[in-house]
Amino acid sequence: MSNATGQKRTFVFLQGPHGPFFHRLGKMLRKTGAAVWRVGFNAGDRAFWFHPESYLPYTGSAEDWAPYFNRLLNDKAVTDIVLYGDTRPIHAQAVAEAKARGITVHVFEEGYMRPYWVTYERGGANGHSRLMQMSVPDMQEALKLSDMEAPLPPAHWGDMRHHIFYGALYHWFVMFRNGDYRNFRPHRAIPVTTEFRLYIKRLLLMPASALDRIIATARIRFGGFPYHLALLQLEHDSSFQMHSPFATLPEFLELVIAGFAKGAPGHHHLVFKAHPLEDGRVNVRRTIREHAARLGVSDRVHYVRGGKLAQLLNDARTAVTVNSTAGQQVLWRGIPLKVFGDAVYAKPEFVSDQPLAEFFGAASRPDNRAYKDYRRYLLETSQLPGGYYSARGRRQLLRQVVDMMLSPDDPYDALRSGTAAPRQQLRVVR
Repeated sequence: MSNATGQKRTFVFLQGPHGPFFHRLGKMLRKTGAAVWRVGFNAGDRAFWFHPESYLPYTGSAEDWAPYFNRLLNDKAVTDIVLYGDTRPIHAQAVAEAKARGITVHVFEEGYMRPYWVTYERGGANGHSRLMQMSVPDMQEALKLSDMEAPLPPAHWGDMRHHIFYGALYHWFVMFRNGDYRNFRPHRAIPVTTEFRLYIKRLLLMPASALDRIIATARIRFGGFPYHLALLQLEHDSSFQMHSPFATLPEFLELVIAGFAKGAPGHHHLVFKAHPLEDGRVNVRRTIREHAARLGVSDRVHYVRGGKLAQLLNDARTAVTVNSTAGQQVLWRGIPLKVFGDAVYAKPEFVSDQPLAEFFGAASRPDNRAYKDYRRYLLETSQLPGGYYSARGRRQLLRQVVDMMLSPDDPYDALRSGTAAPRQQLRVVR
């Protein structure tokens, strides 16, 4: 590992996860000798950056962003940009320009192994990740240079409530304190006021949702029937929008129910598991009910709101998804998995290529040994223990990520060249 110094480095932060993680990260980078700047696009960005001297408010229009960013790169002699997610328009333009100039692009994302890890890559994430071009044999070859055991899941970081809270607070600032950013337009289709109401609604309904989930889960777990699991995503999530063949979530729902009705044995059931942050902007329950009724399988199709995935996965026969990171938990258990979109784990060794009806009828099993090598490779490269939203998760993440950002090698090259930082063997806390 090279000397962890940031001297002669200038980092520009763009939009990050809700909450103070980017501020804490920038503060630590300044301690290494690096210059750090933050571009803010709205009052929510400003609210969580507590170093006013380094804050750069962008109040221009979307059309003016590219020339502004080019001038910024020149004026500050930028060597690195840092962002969360690489598909929103302002980030996509910034990444393209930075790559053209040879500037290092640090991309954070939710963990491919969530909820215990987060993702740190260079150049792109999800469908733009270097993992998309890597084969399992490539990974196995790189692992020959390491003799460590795959890390165990660490203690739970308690991020979900913090995630929802910071999301609501962020959108409150955008709604009520955004006077200086009149040209700001959110990267999602719905208005900020609607998004804020959805966050508040979710916070208020958490107890009722939990009760509904407990009842639905109990019916499935004690129903005594074989079942297949459909792992749902947020329709507005970048992985769904940018790296899948579907324009809307209902398209996926209809396809899955039709495949189940055609191919699954008559005594099998189908369970749709909602994303933990599902907020009602798509009426998933009603859509499922309508398609199931039309195809005559209403009594065999179930819907479960959010909650822990493990309880349902443990007894599932198969699972299907667009490209949810929850697919990793499926493969870790050796359960057959069908994927429809681009995903970093969609390798031929452990993801089924069967037609959907055939998959529901008699799914082929994944190569579990190959998946274990793949999983170990990720945990030794781009997956870092910690979280963005809780104080405990941030502390754990910052213990390692700054050294990785200062390294001349990205996480994948570092493993192959032998310069990767040692990983902590974290204790499991039940």
